[in-house]
Amino acid sequence: MNMIQAINSAMDVVMERDDGVTVLGEDVGYFGGVFRATAGLQKKYGKTRVFDAPINECGIIGVAIGMAAYGLRPVPEIQFADYIYPGMDQLISEAARLRYRSNGDFTCPITVRSPFGGGIFGGQTHSQSPEGIFTHVSGLKTVIPSNPYDAKGLLIAAIEDPDPVLFFEPKRIYNGPFDGHYDRPVQPWSKHDSSEVPEGYYNIPLGKAAVVRAGEAVTILCYGTMVHVALGVAQESGIDAEIIDLRTLVPLDIETIAASVEKTGRCVIVHEATRTSGFGAELSAQVQERCFHHLEAPIERVTGWDTPYPHSLEWAYFPGPVRLGQALKRVMKD
Repeated sequence: MNMIQAINSAMDVVMERDDGVTVLGEDVGYFGGVFRATAGLQKKYGKTRVFDAPINECGIIGVAIGMAAYGLRPVPEIQFADYIYPGMDQLISEAARLRYRSNGDFTCPITVRSPFGGGIFGGQTHSQSPEGIFTHVSGLKTVIPSNPYDAKGLLIAAIEDPDPVLFFEPKRIYNGPFDGHYDRPVQPWSKHDSSEVPEGYYNIPLGKAAVVRAGEAVTILCYGTMVHVALGVAQESGIDAEIIDLRTLVPLDIETIAASVEKTGRCVIVHEATRTSGFGAELSAQVQERCFHHLEAPIERVTGWDTPYPHSLEWAYFPGPVRLGQALKRVMKD
C-alpha cells in the first residue's frame, strides 16, 4: 500500500469494528477526499457515517466535538493543514479541555486528519506545517507518520484513543518516500518494506518513537518527510548517524531520544516548520536538560525559514540534503 491506501484501510478497519466511528469533512463522501484518502467509505458505510461538510473548518471541528461528547468517535478531515486555523478555538478551548473541565465526565475522542507540509509547490496556502502550535496545548496529542505501515497503525491507535488527536499526514510522501533530491525520479512505496501493510487490524501505540537507523556518531531527530531526507543524507555522507523517527510529538518518547544522544554525544534536529518556536526548539531544550554532560557539540536545528512558504523558492525553504549535510558536518567537526 502507499500511504493514502494505508490511511484509507485504517479508517475502514475501525469503522467496521466500531459503529461509532464517523468520517466528516469537505468532499470526503462521494468524491473520496481531495487526495482520495476516504475513497469508497461512503459507499460502504452510508451517508450517515461518511458525510460531506460545508467549507467551514470551525463548524467541522465544532460538530465533531459535539458528536464525541455524545459517545461517537468522529474523524474529521481538514483538507489542508493551512486551513485548520479557523478551527483552533474549538480544538484548544473545547476539545483539549473537555475531560478536565468536566472532571472526567466527558471525553473528546476525535481524530483530526490533515495533510501538511511542502514539497509539492503548494505555495504559502497549501504547504504549512502547524504542528508546533498544537504541541503547546495541554490535552491534545500530535501524531505524524513517515511511512504507510506506521500511518495505518498510528491512525488506528489515534482513533481508538479517548482524547483528541491531531493526525498530520505529510502529503509529499503520500505516494512514495522523498529524500529531498527533487531533481531525481520519484520512487513509489512499492519498492520499500514499509509498504507491506496488513489488510486487517493492528495498532502502533502512541508515544513510542522508532529508531529507523542505528548509529554511533550523531543522533538525528525527525518526523514525517524529514525521516527520508535524513536517511538519504546519512547514506550519502557516510556519517554513522542514528536516526529517530519521533512518530508522535505529544506524547514524546524522550527516553529513546535521551538514550540515543547519551550514546552518540551529538544531536541534529530537522523539521520543515518555521524555526522560531518550532517543535525543534522543544526537542533541543529537552535534550539539553537531560543530556548536557554527554554532549560533545552544540545541538543543531535544520528547519524552514521564518517566512511564509515561498512558491518560487520552494527548495531553498525546504530543509533538504544540502542544509542537513552541512549541519552534520558542523557537529562532527566540533
